Amino acid sequence: MKLSFKDIQKSFSGLHVIDGFSRDIEQGELVALVGPSGCGKSTLLHIAAGLETPSSGAIFADGKPVTGPHPERTLMFQENALYPWLTLEQNVALALEFQKVDKKTAAAQARDWLAKVNLSGFEAYYPHQVSGGMRQRAALARAFISQPKALLLDEPFGALDALTRMTLQDALRNLIRSEVQGKAPTVLLVTHDVDEALFLADRIFVFSARPATVLKEFNLVHHEKTHDLSEFSAIRREILCLLGIHAEQDEFAKTIEEVGI
Repeated sequence: MKLSFKDIQKSFSGLHVIDGFSRDIEQGELVALVGPSGCGKSTLLHIAAGLETPSSGAIFADGKPVTGPHPERTLMFQENALYPWLTLEQNVALALEFQKVDKKTAAAQARDWLAKVNLSGFEAYYPHQVSGGMRQRAALARAFISQPKALLLDEPFGALDALTRMTLQDALRNLIRSEVQGKAPTVLLVTHDVDEALFLADRIFVFSARPATVLKEFNLVHHEKTHDLSEFSAIRREILCLLGIHAEQDEFAKTIEEVGI
């Protein structure tokens, strides 16, 4: 699915949040949105999902105006939002049941998707019986099971520890690479983790403080992606500089995290 943003402006009660955002997100691309907290990144996702309307401008999905939510555009939040009274299998199957798929077929597909995120054997477990990372795996399976054409991710791994976050980044990449209706979904990812953006994204948009404008766009589509981000060191420094973070400050923060202080 191609998403086209045309001069998006958004204000809330006189607070100007987004200032003239215009970009095309091509089918199958993964684009990361990086910027200060409160600058309007999540608002853009909500506009793409059809949960918010722009104050002016328009957004199109495959050339058609977005006027409301649609199952072809799935929004996933930082909180896994699993129903605590349902098992993992039932939570994942529910996405299909909402689309009137019969329970037996939905359950079978839910088991298949749980297997794809390495949760085989945990189908009958309830959310409180598994770790946060496993709950987020189940949430990923639920997001993909309806085979969306566009996946809108709002800091999906932000609440997890570094190791679990990296594991789930790999899981997300594997799911995207697998064929969904013959095509990879288009993905918009909001993240505060620059390394996550560098590892996952084909392009990165770095936003200014509110009202949000794109300070710079980085094209990473021709780079080989591994968790060794040394080839991105210059881009990483530039992004951090655009965000007002100096390299020395960033290295100190990483050292603090590594030693567990």
